[in-house]
Amino acid sequence: MPAEILEIRFVHEGWSRFGVARVRLADGAVVEREIEDHGNSVGILPYDPERKVATLVRELRVPPLFAAGEQAQLEAPAGIIDDGGPEANARREALEEVGLRLRALEFVGAAYSCASLTTEKIHLYLAPYGAADRAEAGGGAEGEHENIRVVEMPLAELAGMADRAAISDLKTLTLVLALRARHPDLFAP
Repeated sequence: MPAEILEIRFVHEGWSRFGVARVRLADGAVVEREIEDHGNSVGILPYDPERKVATLVRELRVPPLFAAGEQAQLEAPAGIIDDGGPEANARREALEEVGLRLRALEFVGAAYSCASLTTEKIHLYLAPYGAADRAEAGGGAEGEHENIRVVEMPLAELAGMADRAAISDLKTLTLVLALRARHPDLFAP
């Protein structure tokens, strides 16, 4: 018998919805599981292949602040998919957060960010850019109080951080490793 959701009771509905699902498992047992639902998202690693740098953001994330006292996390630009598809939203987020007008997007994959808890599937992209693609300062969407700081970093330094396990954001680590695997020439001295 396949697993089946018997009931979902939402205990909070805001930017995210938090619920408790009663589920009948394949063996017939009935259990409860928590669900967080805020929609799907995109993550983009913009990189300049000429200068061998990537553009990332530093932003306060309250869960790492709560869990580990981290004041700001280094991460690839990202955001929730609103209107339109993942590619359109990736371009919008890159423009809002880091001020880059991206043209080419290289799809890395789409995966659940934490399948044991959230419904979020994150669509990941690598995105080359050049000096002419700088359109704005970045920093986040007006009125969202994101307090984003744009960080341009040499790819070699970013690779070193990955090697030292110093990247704490999973989407960013995935994108850095994908860039190294697909474009190793960008990391050569």
